[in-house]
Amino acid sequence: MFDLIVKGGTLPDGTVADIGITGDRIAEVGKIEAEAGRVIDASGDLVSPPFVDPHFHLDATQSYGIPRINASGTLLEGIGLWGELKGVMTQDEVVERALTYCDWAASMGLLHIRSHVDTCDDRLLGVEALLDVREKVKDYIDLQLVAFPQDGFYRDPTARENTIRALDMGVDVVGGIPHFERTMADGAASVRELCEIAAERGLMVDMHCDETDDPMSRHIEALAYETQRLGLQGRVAGSHLTSMHSMDSYYVSKLLPLMAEAEVAAIPNPLINIMLQGRHDTFPKRRGLTRVREMLAMGIRVGFGQDCVLDPWYSLGTGDMLDVAFMGLHVAQMSSPDEMRKCFDMVTTDSAAIMGLGDYGLKVGAQASLVVLDAGNPIEAVRLRATRLHVVAKGKLISSTPRSDASLNLPGRDDTVRRRHSAHS
Repeated sequence: MFDLIVKGGTLPDGTVADIGITGDRIAEVGKIEAEAGRVIDASGDLVSPPFVDPHFHLDATQSYGIPRINASGTLLEGIGLWGELKGVMTQDEVVERALTYCDWAASMGLLHIRSHVDTCDDRLLGVEALLDVREKVKDYIDLQLVAFPQDGFYRDPTARENTIRALDMGVDVVGGIPHFERTMADGAASVRELCEIAAERGLMVDMHCDETDDPMSRHIEALAYETQRLGLQGRVAGSHLTSMHSMDSYYVSKLLPLMAEAEVAAIPNPLINIMLQGRHDTFPKRRGLTRVREMLAMGIRVGFGQDCVLDPWYSLGTGDMLDVAFMGLHVAQMSSPDEMRKCFDMVTTDSAAIMGLGDYGLKVGAQASLVVLDAGNPIEAVRLRATRLHVVAKGKLISSTPRSDASLNLPGRDDTVRRRHSAHS
């Protein structure tokens, strides 16, 4: 007797299987004849592990237009706006906005989020707010927090002390922003010290790294070096890495093997990178996304992040990681069947690996979290940004959405339209 069986779904690898759930764990995967307290019929639908966002800013979400709109649309104006907002926001407002976003995420099957939280605030208001949110959503969303000195670990006079305070309070990951320091030398020094803090505490590292159009911003090289020096292989990610789209290809041919050797992961954010980068270009305009295909070819692990939703940097967004995969597919020009499937992996399994989620996946003993999608396979899910028919979090059905078939009244045609297609099955 199972608590829940998801019946007859198609797994991302094409296998058709039932999934039996007991408590908050997957107890069986295969052909199941047993009874269950509840059965979800997933026949013909894609059953996936939950979506994963390895890069987000939950302390800023839903704040669009407060205190004003980013008129230039640039990264730097967004940072300035965020500085203004920090001075007037309250902890309750941050908590409420973050919980609203988590509602959206749950409905979208986004059940694992890594959020950076600004530590350049003596009150650590955002840190306290997101620690509260992490506790409130723990039964359905796993929230991993990054101590992020937004104004520079050295550039802001209190950032070092406050970042360490945040880690002492229970923040999970060490962050940084070396390209925002006053000099390249300070940036490299911040990478070194932050990695040393992570090594001493046994923590992971995720740095905003080279989020600029400047091809001479090369802090990812320092990050790869410190990762190897301190034995942090497999625990470090460089987020954004947009300077790489402007770098000389000969230098990149040296850089990518260094990243691969150090097992440093990359987290580009397609929606935001394509929106913010290249703002000072006329034409031709740079695409604003790091070299995703080249990284994958080198064996570097890549995960796509959402980054922002309705905040000083981005005026759109819904919490849908399939939107992120869809944009990433286009901007990185990943159009072959294998590449399109990989884009789905980059918002599920690959991002889960970057976040160190050991009990993730559709396997016996894993956490019983999954999504039933109105699609036949991962490519179709990305193409349609498929409806989440059912979302199961830690063994409980938390969200259901009707299929989005349209009714038609056309002579000689079917009564309904469903945009699914089996060509890529």
